Amino acid sequence: MPTYTYACRGCHHRFDEVQAMSDAPLTTCPLCGGKLRRVFGTVGVTFKGPGFYRTDSRKGGERSDRSERSEKPTKSTPPSGGTTAS
Repeated sequence: MPTYTYACRGCHHRFDEVQAMSDAPLTTCPLCGGKLRRVFGTVGVTFKGPGFYRTDSRKGGERSDRSERSEKPTKSTPPSGGTTAS
C-alpha cells in the first residue's frame, strides 16, 4: 500500500499515512483539527537512452542529415560546351 504525506494548513504539522489507493484522503489534522493537504514529492524515475529528448523525436533527424551533406564533396559538372580530357 502506498504511503502518503500530509501537511496541515494551520499548524504546518507534516506526517505520513499508509493508505490503500481506494481510501479517501485525510481531511483533518490529528493535532489541531485544521485542514490537511496532500504533499507530492519528487518521482524517483530516471530516463536513459535515446528518445527522451525533444531533438530525438524529430522526423528524419534533419540536423544530422544537413551536417553529413555539407561534409560530402559535391560533384562538379563541366561548364557547358566544354570537354574533358581523358
